Amino acid sequence: VGTTTAWRYVNETVMLLSARSPKLNQALRKARKDQAQHLILDGTLIPIDRVRADRPFYSGKHKKHGVNLQVIAGPGGQIVWVSGAVPGSVPDISAARNWGVIRALAACGLLVLADKGYQGAGPAVLTPYKGRNKPESQKQANRSHAKLRGPGERANAQLKQWKVLTRLRCCPHRAGHLAKAISVLQNREAAA
Repeated sequence: VGTTTAWRYVNETVMLLSARSPKLNQALRKARKDQAQHLILDGTLIPIDRVRADRPFYSGKHKKHGVNLQVIAGPGGQIVWVSGAVPGSVPDISAARNWGVIRALAACGLLVLADKGYQGAGPAVLTPYKGRNKPESQKQANRSHAKLRGPGERANAQLKQWKVLTRLRCCPHRAGHLAKAISVLQNREAAA
């Protein structure tokens, strides 16, 4: 089998698996049906191999080029939904709004926890208190919030443990399809 044919097979498989990933509303309905106590919304940066001229993909926060993916995780750290890729320079809250995540989470009625990057997302998304010299009650609330949000970080770690996402050398817009394909495989493995 030739190299070109092998890559075509790989790309077709990735696209098929990506198409099998749930849409946002389907994923939220399933989480509600499964009686999830809460959901965790978090963004992650997937590093890409880009040159300095590709400024939109440069994340100032991470000091490298990448694409931003939004991930919704269940309380046990399982991946519920993964967004498509947007340039790394786009902040988490903007990426979530671009994908309609904030609106969909408000409509689903589940408790949603997120980090400080989602401050101002509205009443549907609970974020920790900001600032210094907070009263002890706010510090305790932030500790509890972080403890509940911790397993959601595992969902991003599950995505990043796949070697293909350590540093993408393909078109950056394919990162979303790869992440969705990985989430399908990850959920299939967890169900087995």
